[in-house]
Amino acid sequence: MSAVTTPNLNRFAARHHLTGLSPPSLAAVATDQPGYSIDKAQRFLAFQNRIKQELLRHRIIIANPYTAWFRRGAQSGEQIKTFIVQFSVFSNLFLVAQLYKTINADSLEGMRASKEILANEIGVVFNPGKESARRQDEHTDPKLVSTEGTVEGGTFRFRAAHFEWLLHIAAKLGLGFNDVGKRRHGTSATLFFCDELARLYGNEDYQISQAASFAVENWAAAGFWKELIEGFEKFNARSGAHLPLAFFTWHDRLESQHARHTQEELEELYFHRTLDEDAFIRYGNEMLDGVAAFWDGLEVQR
Repeated sequence: MSAVTTPNLNRFAARHHLTGLSPPSLAAVATDQPGYSIDKAQRFLAFQNRIKQELLRHRIIIANPYTAWFRRGAQSGEQIKTFIVQFSVFSNLFLVAQLYKTINADSLEGMRASKEILANEIGVVFNPGKESARRQDEHTDPKLVSTEGTVEGGTFRFRAAHFEWLLHIAAKLGLGFNDVGKRRHGTSATLFFCDELARLYGNEDYQISQAASFAVENWAAAGFWKELIEGFEKFNARSGAHLPLAFFTWHDRLESQHARHTQEELEELYFHRTLDEDAFIRYGNEMLDGVAAFWDGLEVQR
């Protein structure tokens, strides 16, 4: 093709039955980039359909009983406290899995991508590369901290660590630093989830890690943050507790952006690797089983 414009790409996609492929991959196929072909693109779309049917219909993505209950806002103070303790354990131990993912990256680019998440989790504010970002870096309130950009050139702030944001909520509930976030505070269900994150998400086999990462991203983007926010807002209105919710609203904004990139990340993996499709789906489901165990544990507790 002489020009890779959007109308040309749309016609190319329709002619070769490639509708559903992202524009970057479609352009790569249309211009015969190494690793890209019409045949492989068609195989990818068939694989993507398998993913939709065999992975993304996992029960914890389709229907989460705990968050469906939580969004109604009928929680007691003790139920809120129980949730925050278990969520703090997951949030803190996620750092272990993310560190493993960084160590086990199979390329410098992959390592840097994992470091972005790890550094931001521990308090490096994203730098969007705008003048306003330098002003935002002076703040640690997650309502003001950017969800865009890179940690390259970002500023470290202790109080910008995600766990410290959770501590603000814990303090409002009468919980201190040593009451939350430690492995000893986790139930067996919570610890199973955390251990599965380390085993799968942080796995030294790149394809296992990417399958788990894909599953986690799709779970995180499926709406559970919004259900939690709605439940907290109703609890605050009913109880007058004024729990700070910026930890949850910030992550909801972040995941909305991640969802837009998930498709391109899957395509990049498929076109640049020899992918075991069955294993990808199997390990993705194992990761989602771990996620489900966490929420099932909370459901039993309540």
